[in-house]
Amino acid sequence: MSKYIANEQRYETMEYRRSGATGLKLPTLSLGLWHNFGDVDSLENARDMVRKAFDLGITHFDLANNYGPSAGSAEETFGQLLKKDIGAYRDEMIISTKAGYYMWPGPYGEWGSRKSLLSSLDQSLQRMGLEYVDIFYSHRFDPDTPLEETMMALDHAVRQGKALYVGISNYGVEETRQAIAILRSLGTPMRIHQTPYSLFNRDAENGLLDVLEEGGAGFIAYSPLAQGMLTGRYLQGVPADSRAASTNSPFLRSGDITEEKLKQIHALNEVANDRGQSLAQLALSWVLRDSRVTSAIIGASKVKQIEENINAAQQSAFSVDELERIERIVGA
Repeated sequence: MSKYIANEQRYETMEYRRSGATGLKLPTLSLGLWHNFGDVDSLENARDMVRKAFDLGITHFDLANNYGPSAGSAEETFGQLLKKDIGAYRDEMIISTKAGYYMWPGPYGEWGSRKSLLSSLDQSLQRMGLEYVDIFYSHRFDPDTPLEETMMALDHAVRQGKALYVGISNYGVEETRQAIAILRSLGTPMRIHQTPYSLFNRDAENGLLDVLEEGGAGFIAYSPLAQGMLTGRYLQGVPADSRAASTNSPFLRSGDITEEKLKQIHALNEVANDRGQSLAQLALSWVLRDSRVTSAIIGASKVKQIEENINAAQQSAFSVDELERIERIVGA
């Protein structure tokens, strides 16, 4: 790999928002390593995407213990890039990881016990070659473990110096309220919540954003492009090489692309055209229109997608007419 020197203008156009009532700032767009960074993928392409993201002001790289495939390999890939390529800029990066979904067999390989979370964090740090991560998340609520135990594990990670901030992901409104209170009592406030949010998934508006604002925590949206439905790939139906056409995808299937959904996609694309945006840029701009949204996580399989999506962060304002038009389309 050639020696990497970051773009000197990387901070001039990206907007950075505080994560709730904290000192932690994130770029409005973050790069997720959920797909396309595993050991089945091209290391060279992964390097090119991470470099381009950082050159464009994306300082936040979002991982989890089980990202790949295979599980854990996205962290290993990122660790290689840190060691050989971008590690000189570590102090300019926010690196996050998570634990909670299935990672290894037996009773401690998933969910939210103290044993599981702290063991997983140690493994993640080893895979990435790091002494600490900037954000460590409980990846999902565990109904069979006391919430106090899960939150105490997050608190302990900070006190060990293995995480600077902690957050939760995929928690419901009431569980989030309780988590905020427990962490505050422990002296390690919850700084961020990560959950899906898009034009086609509005669940975060059903009280979650309000609870986070009251608790001084930020919000980061994943799947802002609705698993690819809002990328423009489905304007002509379901391509044979798309995620929806894959029999292996547990997240988006061809049956999800209904006739009604296609009508909505086409109508939203018309709004995007009128704004001088692509459909993906519109979808990202819409998620970022709310100042309570700290950042939106984008995925990418090629550099061009990152370059296209970056423009959405600079056009997140909407007129009243545009918002009303969008609401009529999505039926919210």
